[in-house]
Amino acid sequence: MTEETKELSFEELGLTKPLEKMTQKELRALIVEKLPMIVGASGKDKHVLVAEIKGVFGIVEEKGVSPYKKQIGEIKKEIKSLRVEKEAIEDNNKRDQMRRKINKLKKRTRQLAKAV
Repeated sequence: MTEETKELSFEELGLTKPLEKMTQKELRALIVEKLPMIVGASGKDKHVLVAEIKGVFGIVEEKGVSPYKKQIGEIKKEIKSLRVEKEAIEDNNKRDQMRRKINKLKKRTRQLAKAV
């Protein structure tokens, strides 16, 4: 029983979304259909399946420190101080303005974290 195994590239898989965004069910179906060299997919967790697929194709994850880490930290310190100030304010209008300012700063930290 000699079976030819065709070399498959990552692009030939025809994925419509990144591996991390796929569900566990979708990953298992992908492995069964196109990657028979990975065995035991039905009993593995999602993060293990993603790691094995990346291992087959030699994809290494680059985990680096965000270039905006310092800026995000400063904004979060500012948010904490604004929250303390907000609790001391009695006027509802000023409190609402402070709440909106905090909300904008939180959105800014999320944008910076996503920019990486």
